[in-house]
Amino acid sequence: MQLRFMIADLENVMNSHEVDYEILGDDLQVVEIELDPGETVIAEAGAMNYMEEGITFEAKMGDGSNPSEGLMGKLMSAGKRALTGESLFMTHFTNSGAGKKRVSFSAPYPGKIQALDLSQNGGQFVCQKDAFLCAAKGTKVSIAFTKRMGAGFFGGEGFILQKLEGDGLAFVHAGGTIVKKEINGEALRVDTGCIVGFSGDIDYSIERAGNMKSMLLGGEGLFLATLRGTGTVYLQSLPFSRLCDRILAHAPQAGGKRQGEGSVLGVVGDLIGGR
Repeated sequence: MQLRFMIADLENVMNSHEVDYEILGDDLQVVEIELDPGETVIAEAGAMNYMEEGITFEAKMGDGSNPSEGLMGKLMSAGKRALTGESLFMTHFTNSGAGKKRVSFSAPYPGKIQALDLSQNGGQFVCQKDAFLCAAKGTKVSIAFTKRMGAGFFGGEGFILQKLEGDGLAFVHAGGTIVKKEINGEALRVDTGCIVGFSGDIDYSIERAGNMKSMLLGGEGLFLATLRGTGTVYLQSLPFSRLCDRILAHAPQAGGKRQGEGSVLGVVGDLIGGR
């Protein structure tokens, strides 16, 4: 009986494929992953940039972390991914040739790619739902619900975050520059859109951004995220939503008019500039 339990425990141990990688570029980065024969990397649909001959790919329902997972399990996993707004399928890229082969993945907007060794992050990493790019096969990609109602309503990412679990490499991307912060029993207050993800024993909550005057006139939003505990936090300097807002603010509006900078000075500047 004890031997049977030991075998079951060994089957549940995550053994991700050991892949090598290189991150290329500066602000529009590409991660190039080198696969030995038989090795596989999983990625979000549409993330692949280029691949060498010998790499085969297949869209599958699930991340492949549990080979014995049945159809119902795969359907449950796909349903959870649908809640995050991601595709129901993930693409599995496998080196089916002889010798080492490379496949690369790129982020969908300007920013940085961060490599994460999950074995050095307590075996898991919680990130915003659109941060995950790719990972070595064996990594479990699931969802994590925020613990507090306030974080769900005002946190900028809703109730659902993505959770990466395993003992191998995973890659996330973020807008602008990625800043790594180590906190040890302290509190870190962050703009809700600037959080990429966090590991370790980190508690995530939402708190009011100062007094009513600061909330309404400070320009920092009504709420800030507060991270407390011990672990690693990754932040991004330019959330994609902020980039979109700035582009839309300067885009031509109906009738050929351009929206100003949100103040009377913006209109005056247009008059001086001849717009």
